[in-house]
Amino acid sequence: MTWEQGDRAPPHHYELRVRGHLGETMRLAFPDLGAEWRSDDTVLRGDLPDLAALYGVISRLEELGLELLEVRQASGGPS
Repeated sequence: MTWEQGDRAPPHHYELRVRGHLGETMRLAFPDLGAEWRSDDTVLRGDLPDLAALYGVISRLEELGLELLEVRQASGGPS
């Protein structure tokens, strides 16, 4: 299947690194993203349909008082 004008663009796979280890309750705030600990940080990753969804995740991080360290658009894959 090819992408045609008028179709929704395919989702992009993102990784967001957040300072600290997010507990289960905090991870529940991001149901569409998987989470794993790396060193002293948490990496949230998953497919987001567009930039508005990415900005929504970033806004939620800010609302929760979490420190965003890095955002990367990564090669696709399941979250």
